[in-house]
Amino acid sequence: MVVDFHTHAFPDNIAETAIAKLSVANDYVYTPVHDGTVSGLIGYMDRCGIDVSVIQPVILKASQVRKVNEWVRSICSDRIVGFGGIYPHAERYKEDIDFIAGLGLKGLKFHAEYQDFIADDVKMLRVYDYALSRGLIILHHAGADPGFLPPFKSSPRRFLNIAKHMEGGILIAAHLGGHDQWDDVEELLAGNGVYLDTSMGFEYYNHDQFIRILYKNGTDKVLFASDSPWSGAETELRRIRSLPLPGNVLSAVLGENAKRILNI
Repeated sequence: MVVDFHTHAFPDNIAETAIAKLSVANDYVYTPVHDGTVSGLIGYMDRCGIDVSVIQPVILKASQVRKVNEWVRSICSDRIVGFGGIYPHAERYKEDIDFIAGLGLKGLKFHAEYQDFIADDVKMLRVYDYALSRGLIILHHAGADPGFLPPFKSSPRRFLNIAKHMEGGILIAAHLGGHDQWDDVEELLAGNGVYLDTSMGFEYYNHDQFIRILYKNGTDKVLFASDSPWSGAETELRRIRSLPLPGNVLSAVLGENAKRILNI
């Protein structure tokens, strides 16, 4: 089984507008590989040989919490697993997290740049603690984003700070722990209990460095991901399969690790 742990999709009636706005926000650095709808994502999965994708929404307003999470729940199937999202600045975060857990969604997606918070801020630590206590997985955008200027609000060091604070639970840092920050990932973050997803990576990071980070972090704590529609899963799969990895390691990264933590 191949699981793409980091994908995005939108309701049919707003997908075209959302893709257009986000393309502007990221300075047209990325060319979408599908139209942003759920059917477009599934069609793309079929072409690439992906069995399951995990949808990762980003909440930008408190008013979006219920509507977006209910929509994510409505599209879940044997092909689609849903994460939820909260507005991180809301004082009612416990109520929102309870709502998401009650829907049966698997985790929470955060993007410190778009949502405007520092990843390891003490106020956010209480949010993570409560989400983890409800059995939710936490996934963060990590590192640089073309729509924003440095210094970035997330980094390998900040994720290390979060990991030191956590008492159990699963934290995932996308983009192999920090887009364009992989030296710091290798030096500081790898091997400290944080899961890494590979999203939008193999066209950017050095493949030898990826292998070093993979083994240092633990082959049971790396998850294949693409960030579709902003990166092509087909290309990502071809590149990871070209690496000199044993079959059991490749299977773990491509799907077995995801199946275990998602309980699917």
